[in-house]
Amino acid sequence: MFRFIFLFAVLGIGLFLGTQYSGQQGYVLISIANKTIEMSVNTLVIFIILTLGALFGLEFIIKKALRASSTTWNWFSVRKLKRSRRYTNEGIIKLLEGDFKLAEKKVTRWANHHDMPLLCYLVASEAAQGMSNSKQRDHYLSLAAEQADSTLAVELTRAKQQMHDQDYPAAFDTLTTLRHNYPSNTILLNLLKTVYIELKLWQPLIDLLPKLFKHKLISKEDQAALIQKAQCGILHEVATQNGSEG
Repeated sequence: MFRFIFLFAVLGIGLFLGTQYSGQQGYVLISIANKTIEMSVNTLVIFIILTLGALFGLEFIIKKALRASSTTWNWFSVRKLKRSRRYTNEGIIKLLEGDFKLAEKKVTRWANHHDMPLLCYLVASEAAQGMSNSKQRDHYLSLAAEQADSTLAVELTRAKQQMHDQDYPAAFDTLTTLRHNYPSNTILLNLLKTVYIELKLWQPLIDLLPKLFKHKLISKEDQAALIQKAQCGILHEVATQNGSEG
């Protein structure tokens, strides 16, 4: 808007001066190398005004073109995002229904266009786990781990899959490493409880029970039963190692 006001102001001043000095147009000589250009002052003023108008018009056209290109690009991006979300939602439903192959296909098809690829890769990993394809499962977990703020979600998923395969030592290592940074995560604490019981790690289980009770993950009765179970386990270990004297 300012440019157009400026242009009209210059045009008005030029017309005013032109009418005031119509009989005294003056003389302008421009010499460039071996070429010379001769014109009156009025002609020079009009030429400058037309040049400015052309430049402002060209700027306006370029901005319009860039804005149109940006709008078109954003339209395609939003369209891809919506499609990716739709496929991901359908993939999650298929995962819950047990159609693991179709679930994997849907969530990975447009994962690059999703605003949260982490979700796509985690669902794909669970689908691969459902098909007992450990190589593909670990591949998707690796892709998920490359996403921002993915550590907790990826490692909890990994631990659950290791426990599903009854690889409790590996799950123990995964959860123990994760616990240093997330000591109060309730899912992690619940998984640790199961791992401790399966690996017969009775003293760590006893140490964990107050925290489980504090976060209302177990009742008072459950806590008492697990303490008894752990103490019996410790007695059994001592008896196995040292006999009745132990």
